[in-house]
Amino acid sequence: MTPSPADTMSVEQLASRVGMSVRTVRFYAGRGLIPPPRREGRNGFYGPDHLARLELVKELQAHGFTLSAIEGYLENIPSDATPEQVAVHRTLLAPWMADRPEELDRAALELRAGRALSDDDIEMLVALGVVEPTPTEDVFQVAPAHLAVGIQFIETDMPIEVAHASRRIFDEAGRAVAREITEVFRTMWWPELRASGRPVEDITALIERFKPLTIQALVTAYETAVDESKRETVRRRAES
Repeated sequence: MTPSPADTMSVEQLASRVGMSVRTVRFYAGRGLIPPPRREGRNGFYGPDHLARLELVKELQAHGFTLSAIEGYLENIPSDATPEQVAVHRTLLAPWMADRPEELDRAALELRAGRALSDDDIEMLVALGVVEPTPTEDVFQVAPAHLAVGIQFIETDMPIEVAHASRRIFDEAGRAVAREITEVFRTMWWPELRASGRPVEDITALIERFKPLTIQALVTAYETAVDESKRETVRRRAES
């Protein structure tokens, strides 16, 4: 992409905006993950395109992409893509990601939970995947969106063995559904969106709506399946 006069940030300012060190930004630039800066003498200046691409790199890292995988992903984005078009790629990733965890100490976790938490309660939240221990004692990585559900499970006095078994089932089923729905989206809808000529803002809005809609569809399908399973159990008992 040809640098534009809008490229006015120094490498230090760019690093600060994206939350990286200057050394990391220069490393990524050396690997070709962002285009060359606009040069004025010995000074290099960066702009919205560099920022958008580095933010995409961070999103890919949050997904667990290796450096080589990130390079491969960025190779598929045209060099003349606008910052808005690059942002669409971030949106494609973000709807499938769980809420980023917050790091809370025990007191803050209890405040957020609205109740005191015993060691057994913490163990239950860990089994459910709502809380993860950290190397620091009584400091946890917490999934905020799932905490209320975790507390409700605690209040049912469910045995922890049930929590472990249930989490395995839900994790396996969730990964399978996510892979298949993502593939359907990637192959059947995304090419149409790209070719539609819609404004980038409209495409981004549609993608952002896709995750909650698919989650609701999954919940509805699960509720239907549970009801069918109950009816089948009753029918078998009636026939035996």
